[in-house]
Amino acid sequence: MGRGHGVLRRCRGDASGSGVLVEGSGAAPEGPGVAPGGSGAGPGGCGAAPKGSGAGRRGGDSGMTAIEFVVLTPILFFMIFATVQFALYFFADHVAQAAAQAGARKARATADEHPGEWRGAAREVTDSYIDQLGPTLVLGPDVKLVQPRAHTVGVEITARVPSVFPGLGLTVHAQSVGPVERFVREGEE
Repeated sequence: MGRGHGVLRRCRGDASGSGVLVEGSGAAPEGPGVAPGGSGAGPGGCGAAPKGSGAGRRGGDSGMTAIEFVVLTPILFFMIFATVQFALYFFADHVAQAAAQAGARKARATADEHPGEWRGAAREVTDSYIDQLGPTLVLGPDVKLVQPRAHTVGVEITARVPSVFPGLGLTVHAQSVGPVERFVREGEE
């Protein structure tokens, strides 16, 4: 009992060249896939090294995840901020357009009955819409009340949009013009 008995591992090869681990006892391992020294090609005794052991890699790729993260993070943040900027711009554009339409409706309805007062009424409605819908999205609105032709009135708004990117100056422009609402007797123009 002076010699210890251990389990003998050897690989039995098949036609495809892959080895199958066989456990048993006996003499030195023999057969395809078994190195002359007694064990298989890899640390497990059969075939290639186990997955993730680092053997068989050229140079390693352990730093690739960090590099990919460093490269992709700014791109991801840019896409997020661009989406927010896009949403701010279009919401501000909708607020300006709604305010211009509301002011133009008021101007069209009052310009015939109150020729000197329609401008004040239309400006009041336009400012009220901007204050209700987006006072922080429509910055410094320039409201112009226009009368391009006889019996036509409207509202034109130009304003700045808040920016998430420094130095990016976006503006929105909205205009709504329409004919003055008035009763016309038959035969009159």
